[in-house]
Amino acid sequence: MRIVIAGGHGRIALRLERLLAARGDEVAGVIRRPEQAGDLLAAGAEPVVCDLESASVEDIARHLETADAAVFAAGAGPGSGIERKDSVDRAAAALFADAAEAAGVRRFVVVSAMGADHEPPEGTDPVFAAYLRAKGAADADVTGRAGLDWTILRPGGLTDEPGTGRVALAGSTGRGSVSRDDVAAVLAALLAEPGTAGRTLELIAGDTPVDEAVKSAAEG
Repeated sequence: MRIVIAGGHGRIALRLERLLAARGDEVAGVIRRPEQAGDLLAAGAEPVVCDLESASVEDIARHLETADAAVFAAGAGPGSGIERKDSVDRAAAALFADAAEAAGVRRFVVVSAMGADHEPPEGTDPVFAAYLRAKGAADADVTGRAGLDWTILRPGGLTDEPGTGRVALAGSTGRGSVSRDDVAAVLAALLAEPGTAGRTLELIAGDTPVDEAVKSAAEG
């Protein structure tokens, strides 16, 4: 299976690349900066230099032509302002989805955020509110596409604690946190489980082994 990951140098993406490479998948990570290539190679992924804020649909589609699945894990990141929340977390997600459709890649997984499905509460930091709105708009764009077998994953608060391999994964989990290790493990399992297509799932730390949680989500 060949999987192309947008935002290939992100903290979740690098973890996911290691997991996919270890199980024998062919992995490529889309990055903006050439100097990040070494980290992807060390993770077992092919680096693809392509700026999603300036590339065309055709540019990106060329990198997806031989893919079996695509993962949008890009984000403007800490320290970015409202404008880049829109240009990366919303617009780049839509562009990557356009490219997947153009390349005939149906399986499409999005790393979103818990809270992206409603208007941020009054008093929310304006930049974080812009981030949630951008994620919500991207999710709405992707879920409206008949040409994609999409899954939206909305993790809770992210931590760098070691993964436990046990999670809560459902349409609604309630608030909570989850390690980036476990998010990557869930993404890897989702890519191997086509029955999760068409589902929007929240993810926090829990008691259910990852594979069992993903299987249950596919059946539910």
